[in-house]
Amino acid sequence: MSEVKTSLSLDNLISTEKKSTRDGFGAGLLEVGRNNDQAIALCADLIGSLKMNAFIDEFPDRFIQVGIAEANMMGIAAGLATTGKIPFTGTFANFATGRVYDQIRQSIAYSHKNVKICASHAGLTLGEDGATHQILEDIGMMKMLPGMTVINPCDYNQTKAATIAIAEHHGPVYLRFGRPGWPVFTTPNHKFEIGKALHLAEGSDVSIFATGHLVWTAIEAAKELEKDGISVDLINIHTIKPLDNAAVIKSITKTKCAVTCEEHNRFGGLGDSIAQVIATKMPVPQEYVAVNDSFGESGKPAQLLDKYGLGKADIISAVRRAIARK
Repeated sequence: MSEVKTSLSLDNLISTEKKSTRDGFGAGLLEVGRNNDQAIALCADLIGSLKMNAFIDEFPDRFIQVGIAEANMMGIAAGLATTGKIPFTGTFANFATGRVYDQIRQSIAYSHKNVKICASHAGLTLGEDGATHQILEDIGMMKMLPGMTVINPCDYNQTKAATIAIAEHHGPVYLRFGRPGWPVFTTPNHKFEIGKALHLAEGSDVSIFATGHLVWTAIEAAKELEKDGISVDLINIHTIKPLDNAAVIKSITKTKCAVTCEEHNRFGGLGDSIAQVIATKMPVPQEYVAVNDSFGESGKPAQLLDKYGLGKADIISAVRRAIARK
């Protein structure tokens, strides 16, 4: 392996606290409300879970409690968008996509309405609520809708910044985030650029493209690999659509192999988006770290990630396989 020398160092990627990405959404939504009087929030009976309380306290006249009627919420949001409002809908990711896909497709995506679909409790890390709530197909469902922007931030700070950024973006957006406390390692108040990947560490042996909660797991894996002399080019893909193709191509041109990491089904998620770039621009070996075509189950988040092949050890194994295939 090549000697590990980084200009973007893994040593700088540390965490001293844990905060949930849904808390980042709540903080960002409050800032959006303060910055733009056209922003309006809607919720399907999950105010506390979506951390929308602060927005409601400060802007009670700009909040609609729809109740357990998610399809109706999407229709109301589409209508509000036609009047120039910027609606932010809030519910669990499973209900924000699978339950209301027809309404999103017909009323929001088809007419390119300026609606922000904000989805908490995504993936396996929803934990104890089990398979019926742990949606692992949502990224694929949403990215296939023409004109839909799909964002999956990695920690509290990035989720807050992403929430603020999507208010300034015209068009439908799917913003995905999670339930558990998670390591915070990005800088506070950084500028979030939709469609612009973040290069976290410079390396030459393998490209790791990670999204959401698995960015931190990929950082931990990269640090272990570095001890063995494996140099990791680590990329945070917070925007899955539009994908930063240039960042992907630049990285794989250097490393000649890739590993993709996501808290999602291996079919239709980040891995397939990266694979499309690789297949059409520069074929190189690729390994997936993702749920292998199954539903989840009830359990502790960390245990579920390990059981379903999304742990640090799984990333390390995938890296070794990818390098061996070069």
